[in-house]
Amino acid sequence: MQSVAEALDRLRALAAAEPLATLAARFEAAGHELALVGGPVRDAFLGRPVNDLDLTTSAHPDDIVAIVAPVATAHWDIGRAFGTIGARIGGHTVEITTYRSDAYEADSRKPVVAFGDTLEGDLVRRDFTVNAMALRLPGLALVDPSGGFDDLLAGRLRTPVSPEQSFGDDPLRMLRAARFAAQLGLSVDDATLQAIEGMRDRLGIVSAERVRDELVKLLSTSAPRRGLELLVATGLAELVLPELPALRLEVDEHAHHKDVYEHSLTVLDQAIEHERARGAAADAPADVVLRLAALLHDIGKPATKKVEAGGAVTFHHHDIVGAKLARKRLTALRFDKETIVAVSRLIELHLRFFGYSDAPWTDSGVRRYVRDADELLERLHILTRADVTTRNRRKAARLRGAYDELERRIAALAEQEEIAAIRPDLDGEQVMAILGLRPGPVVGEAYRFLLELRLEEGPLGAEEAERRLLAWWQRRATAS
Repeated sequence: MQSVAEALDRLRALAAAEPLATLAARFEAAGHELALVGGPVRDAFLGRPVNDLDLTTSAHPDDIVAIVAPVATAHWDIGRAFGTIGARIGGHTVEITTYRSDAYEADSRKPVVAFGDTLEGDLVRRDFTVNAMALRLPGLALVDPSGGFDDLLAGRLRTPVSPEQSFGDDPLRMLRAARFAAQLGLSVDDATLQAIEGMRDRLGIVSAERVRDELVKLLSTSAPRRGLELLVATGLAELVLPELPALRLEVDEHAHHKDVYEHSLTVLDQAIEHERARGAAADAPADVVLRLAALLHDIGKPATKKVEAGGAVTFHHHDIVGAKLARKRLTALRFDKETIVAVSRLIELHLRFFGYSDAPWTDSGVRRYVRDADELLERLHILTRADVTTRNRRKAARLRGAYDELERRIAALAEQEEIAAIRPDLDGEQVMAILGLRPGPVVGEAYRFLLELRLEEGPLGAEEAERRLLAWWQRRATAS
């Protein structure tokens, strides 16, 4: 946290540079107010990098375009009906929004927009006080009508107006509370928590797409655990990701097993650590696919829990069941197909490694591991390593060593055989020429036979592969 003087110095330097200096002059000349607002002001006080340039103005969208167009290389409607215009000026992207006041009708999924006429009125309708500060341009006056700076000092997250009014205007703000708690390390104040618990069902009017986007933003923070715990504690997770609180399985004195909920959050923490340790750039986007898989990898356990004779607890096939549940949930949240397929596949594969330390695989087993993971191999490496949360140091070291060995074997085989792109020694055209076939299911059957040979024995060469193919063809004909 920086002092007010230090933060204002940063903001003044930002305002004096392009594109803000030019925009401030043009809006003032046109008789309109302009202010830097929200995230950039907050981040200046926190000493965080200021990346986004969000501005608010008394000008309406058509006026914004008229002022901006002469100095912009491009401009576009982010949502003209919502009062927001985007522009590219001097290599910088800015978003400029008319003062406004949003609210939801009782059963509407979309906010009703009304343009406002004062900066203070615009700030009061924003989600949280720490996001409701602005710097007037070009006058460089800080406007903080709700005490956002004091809340930053106190590490507190609260709404500018009563939380009931704020969440009534936009229920998605309840999810945003979890995101900002994680992103900024703030504690949600008691009144806000109580309002979330009491109003959580109102989140049902918000579209699945908006809920998904907010969940992605939460998972993309550097440490999302605090926000996820808030979702579970307030009951919001029951509405948006019910598989997460379902992991809080009852553990009685006779049937012991690991706390699956805490384990899953720890796996997410460790996956993020491994993601960074394995070379992810500091400014690289968060790997949301990996983080979803880490969070959801054990969601099949509640449905597969069984207490065996003697009190042992098993979760047989929870990987398969979990993959199906993840696919269903991510589909309901309107995730794209590529993300759904990747997350569910990682969950399906996350147990594949365990047991390797007791009985190391043959080369063919290593090849199959690589082939089944395909382009998800690096993510599977991270997920599998992150899934080791045992406090038994000897066991943890054994598993870590076994996976180190597996990765070395994968690297060695990759160097020898180009394992990442395993294909049979003969392609489909060659198979048809050798067997005198036309395209059809039998060609696929022959191709799969050759692929199995390749995985079991490694490269055979075209001549040996042809000999084996002909022998297989003869056996098939005899059997039929």
